[in-house]
Amino acid sequence: MTIVRACVRDRDEEAYGNGQAYGYGERRGNGGTTAGGSPTAVLAEPPPGGAWWGDAERRRVPALAGTSHAVFVSVRDRRGERPEVSLRFFTAAGELPACGHGTLAALAYLAEAAGDGAHDVALRTAGRVFAGRSVREGGLVRASFDAGPVGLRTATAAERALVLPALGLPPGALAAGVRVATAGRPRLLVPVRSRGAAAALAPDATRLRAACDRLGLLGCCVHSVPIVEGRLPVRVFARVFAPSIGVAEDIANANSAGSLAAALLDDGARPGDAARPDPGAVDIAVDMGDHLGRPSTVRASARRGPAGPLVRLGGAAEVVGVVRPAS
Repeated sequence: MTIVRACVRDRDEEAYGNGQAYGYGERRGNGGTTAGGSPTAVLAEPPPGGAWWGDAERRRVPALAGTSHAVFVSVRDRRGERPEVSLRFFTAAGELPACGHGTLAALAYLAEAAGDGAHDVALRTAGRVFAGRSVREGGLVRASFDAGPVGLRTATAAERALVLPALGLPPGALAAGVRVATAGRPRLLVPVRSRGAAAALAPDATRLRAACDRLGLLGCCVHSVPIVEGRLPVRVFARVFAPSIGVAEDIANANSAGSLAAALLDDGARPGDAARPDPGAVDIAVDMGDHLGRPSTVRASARRGPAGPLVRLGGAAEVVGVVRPAS
């Protein structure tokens, strides 16, 4: 299996918070990584000379690899300019219908195999087919994909009453606008007034899992109020707790970053209007993983679509190497 650190915060991402935004795949600076990113196991399916994995075996892979998630990659059709690739995502708790950082890890894996240059693929997951793109730049791969629409609604009083006490929010920390966002699976978006308030959280994991399981939520994304400074894109700090899929805290949860971009668009927060002719779009950088010692950044953009906000996700990834775990 191959280990990919997805959504690493490289030097370009650090500069991004203090300068102009750049598009996916556009090169700036010298690149290079800081320690961080979400280690993800990527496996070809079927393996060379082997049989297809069973679901019980797939669930074992994250623990064997020392990762939270594993993605299984099957190239279905190599013909044409855009190969078709199927992806399946697993944690120790079972299969996921979608995984944003797992998709970025798979794109990095495919780019590493394909060589230099830009690579476009059609990605197939449970229920949809969408476009992905990756560009190798030295030791990094910059990848992005169409994450599709995000469903948004205001959280109910019952949802707030069950989940919020389990987070251990300090008095006065909660900001307005708690919502449920559905991107793959539903999750609660919980805004707090500062990065420090989010960083100080120490949730009751047992209570939080019971609440999320009862409500059918993947978990919750606690995030700082977005910072908007003139023409700079929005920057947000977030922590994602996903107990219902067996992940106490996720290093980098890309679908939650996309949900935040969709929520900002829905709120009418449109940073950069003076520089961008389309006011119906939002670009954000979401910093995660710092509390776990693995600083990570996910780029997300949202624009208005006929069925709700349409989201594109991106980030830098590093292919660490191939490992053969003990069985």
